[in-house]
Amino acid sequence: MNNSVLIALTLTASIVLSPVSIAGTAQGSTHAIKMSSFNLSSQKWQNRVLLVFAPSADNQSYQQQMQLLQQKSGFQDRDLVLVQVLATNKSYANGQLIDQSSAAKLRDHFRVDKENFRVILVGKDGGVKRSDTTPVRATTIFEQIDAMPMRQQEMQERGRK
Repeated sequence: MNNSVLIALTLTASIVLSPVSIAGTAQGSTHAIKMSSFNLSSQKWQNRVLLVFAPSADNQSYQQQMQLLQQKSGFQDRDLVLVQVLATNKSYANGQLIDQSSAAKLRDHFRVDKENFRVILVGKDGGVKRSDTTPVRATTIFEQIDAMPMRQQEMQERGRK
Protein backbone atom coordinates (compact mmCIF):
# COMPACT_ATOMS: atom_id res chain seq x y z
CA MET A 1 0.00 0.00 0.00
CA ASN A 2 1.51 3.33 -0.96
CA ASN A 3 2.06 6.23 1.44
CA SER A 4 -0.67 8.45 0.02
CA VAL A 5 -3.30 5.74 0.55
CA LEU A 6 -2.06 5.24 4.12
CA ILE A 7 -2.25 8.98 4.75
CA ALA A 8 -5.78 9.14 3.37
CA LEU A 9 -6.88 6.15 5.45
CA THR A 10 -5.23 7.54 8.58
CA LEU A 11 -6.94 10.89 8.06
CA THR A 12 -10.24 9.16 7.48
CA ALA A 13 -9.89 7.05 10.61
CA SER A 14 -8.98 10.07 12.70
CA ILE A 15 -12.12 12.01 11.76
CA VAL A 16 -14.67 10.72 14.20
CA LEU A 17 -17.58 13.08 14.38
CA SER A 18 -21.10 11.76 14.66
CA PRO A 19 -22.54 8.27 14.47
CA VAL A 20 -23.92 6.63 11.37
CA SER A 21 -26.49 3.88 11.56
CA ILE A 22 -25.10 0.36 11.62
CA ALA A 23 -26.87 -1.98 9.27
CA GLY A 24 -25.22 -5.38 9.21
CA THR A 25 -22.19 -7.11 7.80
CA ALA A 26 -20.74 -7.87 4.41
CA GLN A 27 -22.11 -10.99 2.80
CA GLY A 28 -20.34 -13.57 0.67
CA SER A 29 -17.03 -13.78 2.50
CA THR A 30 -15.65 -16.00 5.20
CA HIS A 31 -14.88 -12.94 7.35
CA ALA A 32 -17.77 -10.79 8.49
CA ILE A 33 -16.77 -7.16 8.06
CA LYS A 34 -18.86 -4.68 9.98
CA MET A 35 -20.31 -2.19 7.58
CA SER A 36 -22.76 0.55 8.05
CA SER A 37 -25.41 1.73 5.74
CA PHE A 38 -25.35 5.45 5.12
CA ASN A 39 -28.67 7.11 4.44
CA LEU A 40 -28.48 10.80 3.59
CA SER A 41 -32.05 11.44 4.75
CA SER A 42 -31.15 10.22 8.27
CA GLN A 43 -28.70 13.12 8.51
CA LYS A 44 -31.33 15.76 7.71
CA TRP A 45 -31.69 18.41 10.43
CA GLN A 46 -28.92 16.65 12.41
CA ASN A 47 -25.74 17.08 10.36
CA ARG A 48 -24.28 18.78 7.35
CA VAL A 49 -22.65 16.31 4.97
CA LEU A 50 -19.49 16.80 2.93
CA LEU A 51 -19.36 14.20 0.18
CA VAL A 52 -16.09 13.52 -1.64
CA PHE A 53 -16.55 11.36 -4.73
CA ALA A 54 -13.51 9.92 -6.51
CA PRO A 55 -12.58 7.03 -8.79
CA SER A 56 -10.07 5.71 -6.22
CA ALA A 57 -7.86 6.65 -3.27
CA ASP A 58 -5.01 7.00 -5.78
CA ASN A 59 -6.82 9.79 -7.64
CA GLN A 60 -4.73 12.97 -7.49
CA SER A 61 -7.71 15.26 -6.83
CA TYR A 62 -8.90 12.96 -4.03
CA GLN A 63 -5.47 12.92 -2.38
CA GLN A 64 -5.25 16.72 -2.61
CA GLN A 65 -8.76 17.06 -1.15
CA MET A 66 -7.91 14.82 1.81
CA GLN A 67 -4.83 16.95 2.52
CA LEU A 68 -6.96 20.12 2.39
CA LEU A 69 -9.41 18.61 4.90
CA GLN A 70 -6.80 17.89 7.57
CA GLN A 71 -8.20 20.85 9.51
CA LYS A 72 -10.63 18.46 11.16
CA SER A 73 -11.22 20.51 14.31
CA GLY A 74 -13.86 22.55 12.50
CA PHE A 75 -15.90 19.51 11.45
CA GLN A 76 -17.37 18.63 14.82
CA ASP A 77 -18.23 22.21 15.74
CA ARG A 78 -20.17 22.56 12.48
CA ASP A 79 -21.93 19.16 12.76
CA LEU A 80 -20.17 18.15 9.54
CA VAL A 81 -20.00 14.50 8.46
CA LEU A 82 -17.31 13.54 5.94
CA VAL A 83 -18.39 10.86 3.44
CA GLN A 84 -15.80 9.49 1.02
CA VAL A 85 -17.35 7.64 -1.92
CA LEU A 86 -14.68 5.77 -3.85
CA ALA A 87 -15.57 3.78 -6.96
CA THR A 88 -12.76 1.20 -6.81
CA ASN A 89 -12.06 1.19 -3.08
CA LYS A 90 -14.02 1.08 0.11
CA SER A 91 -16.22 4.05 0.99
CA TYR A 92 -16.42 5.69 4.41
CA ALA A 93 -18.65 7.93 6.52
CA ASN A 94 -16.66 9.56 9.34
CA GLY A 95 -14.02 6.87 9.00
CA GLN A 96 -16.52 4.02 9.27
CA LEU A 97 -16.82 1.62 6.35
CA ILE A 98 -20.12 1.92 4.49
CA ASP A 99 -21.60 -0.70 2.20
CA GLN A 100 -21.33 -0.46 -1.58
CA SER A 101 -25.10 -0.17 -1.88
CA SER A 102 -25.05 3.07 0.13
CA ALA A 103 -22.15 4.38 -1.98
CA ALA A 104 -23.99 3.51 -5.21
CA LYS A 105 -27.16 5.26 -3.99
CA LEU A 106 -25.15 8.41 -3.23
CA ARG A 107 -23.56 8.32 -6.70
CA ASP A 108 -26.99 7.89 -8.30
CA HIS A 109 -28.64 10.58 -6.17
CA PHE A 110 -26.00 13.19 -7.03
CA ARG A 111 -25.42 11.86 -10.58
CA VAL A 112 -21.66 11.44 -10.15
CA ASP A 113 -20.06 8.92 -12.50
CA LYS A 114 -17.50 6.50 -11.06
CA GLU A 115 -14.67 8.12 -13.02
CA ASN A 116 -15.41 11.67 -11.81
CA PHE A 117 -14.15 13.65 -8.84
CA ARG A 118 -16.68 15.85 -7.05
CA VAL A 119 -17.05 17.57 -3.69
CA ILE A 120 -20.63 18.26 -2.58
CA LEU A 121 -21.74 20.06 0.57
CA VAL A 122 -25.24 19.19 1.78
CA GLY A 123 -26.86 21.42 4.39
CA LYS A 124 -28.87 20.29 7.39
CA ASP A 125 -32.01 20.97 5.33
CA GLY A 126 -30.87 18.32 2.82
CA GLY A 127 -30.17 20.83 0.06
CA VAL A 128 -26.95 21.01 -1.97
CA LYS A 129 -25.06 24.12 -0.84
CA ARG A 130 -22.04 23.75 -3.11
CA SER A 131 -20.68 21.39 -5.73
CA ASP A 132 -17.08 21.47 -6.95
CA THR A 133 -15.19 19.44 -9.53
CA THR A 134 -11.81 20.43 -8.08
CA PRO A 135 -10.47 20.17 -4.51
CA VAL A 136 -11.70 22.81 -2.03
CA ARG A 137 -9.96 24.20 1.05
CA ALA A 138 -11.53 23.34 4.40
CA THR A 139 -11.52 27.04 5.30
CA THR A 140 -13.58 27.83 2.20
CA ILE A 141 -16.18 25.23 3.19
CA PHE A 142 -16.18 26.41 6.82
CA GLU A 143 -16.63 30.04 5.78
CA GLN A 144 -19.61 29.10 3.61
CA ILE A 145 -21.19 27.09 6.43
CA ASP A 146 -20.54 29.87 8.95
CA ALA A 147 -22.40 32.33 6.71
CA MET A 148 -25.54 30.14 6.68
CA PRO A 149 -28.46 31.44 8.79
CA MET A 150 -28.87 28.12 10.62
CA ARG A 151 -25.16 28.10 11.53
CA GLN A 152 -25.37 31.71 12.71
CA GLN A 153 -28.22 30.69 15.02
CA GLU A 154 -26.21 27.68 16.28
CA MET A 155 -23.26 29.89 17.10
CA GLN A 156 -25.49 32.33 19.02
CA GLU A 157 -27.13 29.50 21.00
CA ARG A 158 -23.78 27.86 21.80
CA GLY A 159 -22.42 31.24 22.89
CA ARG A 160 -25.21 31.56 25.47
CA LYS A 161 -24.45 28.20 27.07
